[in-house]
Amino acid sequence: MEVKKLTICFFGDADTIHTVKWVSYFAAKGHKVHLISYSSFKENDARGVKLHIIKRKFSIKLWPINTLLNMPFALLEAKKIIREIKPDIIHAHYLTSYGTLALLSGFHPFVLTAWGTDILVNAKRNFVERIIAKTVFNKADLITCDAEHMKKAMIGLGADASKIKIINFGVDTKRFSPGVKDNKVKKYLGVSGGKTIISLRSLEPLYDIESLIKAASIVLKESPKTKFVIVGNGSRENDLKIMARESGISDSVRFTGRINNNELPKYLRVADVYVSTSLSDAGIAASTAEAMACGMPAIVTDSGENRVWIKDNEGGYLIPTKNPEILADRIIRLINDKNLMKEFGKRNRRIIEEKNSYFGEMAKMEEIYKKLIK
Repeated sequence: MEVKKLTICFFGDADTIHTVKWVSYFAAKGHKVHLISYSSFKENDARGVKLHIIKRKFSIKLWPINTLLNMPFALLEAKKIIREIKPDIIHAHYLTSYGTLALLSGFHPFVLTAWGTDILVNAKRNFVERIIAKTVFNKADLITCDAEHMKKAMIGLGADASKIKIINFGVDTKRFSPGVKDNKVKKYLGVSGGKTIISLRSLEPLYDIESLIKAASIVLKESPKTKFVIVGNGSRENDLKIMARESGISDSVRFTGRINNNELPKYLRVADVYVSTSLSDAGIAASTAEAMACGMPAIVTDSGENRVWIKDNEGGYLIPTKNPEILADRIIRLINDKNLMKEFGKRNRRIIEEKNSYFGEMAKMEEIYKKLIK
C-alpha cells in the first residue's frame, strides 16, 4: 500500500543549516515541503523545498517594537500562504519569532521546536517573552527539543510535559566521517608541521572565543608549531583579530569566516582537536556532534548536556567556562599524546553513529507527524 505523502509547512530561518537540514530531509522523502521565512537560502540550498519569503515592512532593530509593527503584516501573508498550500501540519522552529507567527496563524496540528537560546536565554529575559512562551506552549500540539534540561526549563515556563519529545538535530554521518586530509585545505589554512586546533562556534559573546585566543597564547609557548583555526563570523570578529595580533600570535591563528556546511568535513579532517568554549548550550551543539562524527577528540565547556555526550577523559575533556588556563592544559595533553587522540576520536564517532544520526532522528519525527495527523 502506498504511504501517503504529507504537505508540511515549516516556519523558520532559511539562512541556517539547522532549518535547511530539517526541511531537506522531508523533501527528499517525497513530501511536499514549504518554508515560510523572513530570510532566503544562502549557500545551503534546500532542494525540493518551496520557499515563501515574508518581507518585513519596518526595519527597526529595537525589540519588541520591530515585532509589534511587523507582525500584523507577516501574519496576513502567512495565513494567505497557508490557505493556498493547504498543509497537513505546520512546524515552527524557534519559539519567540516563528513560533509566535505560527501560533497566530491558528492552524493545527502545530508543532514547535525550541532551539536553546529561545528557552534558556530569551524566555527568561523579561515577563513579555515568558508570557509569549507560555501561550505558545499551551497552543502547540507537540513540542520538541534536543535536551532534557531544555525540557525541564520549558516545563518550568508552563509547558505540558506530555507534549514534549526529545528529537536531536542529528548529524549526517555519511558526510561527516573520518577521512584523508585535503592538501588544498591544509595549504589554504597554512597548517603543516604541527597539530591543528579548530573551533566552529560563531564569533559572538555567547561563545567566548576570547578564552580560546588566551589559551592559544599559553599553548604556543610550549608548542610553537600548533595552529588554531577559527571558523565562523559574528560581531566579535574584528575584536578577536585585534586580540590575536596584540598577543603576538596572529601568525598561528587563522580566521576563515563562515564556511559552507558542505565544506566543513574537509576542514574538520585537517584538524586534530575540536574545541568549544561556549558559555551556554542546549543539547549537543551541531558543530560538536559533527566534529565527533569525523572521529575527533573534543574539548568542550561543561554546559548544557555536553557531559551526556562527552565524559571527561573519555572522548575528550569537559572544562569550566572562561578558564583559558585549563583549556590550554587539556589541549597540550592531547597534542602530546597521539594514541589518546586516536582513542578519543574512535569513541566519539561511535557515540554519534549510535545516538545522534540525522536520518534516525528525522525518521522519528516523520512518524510523529503521521500520528499527529491521524
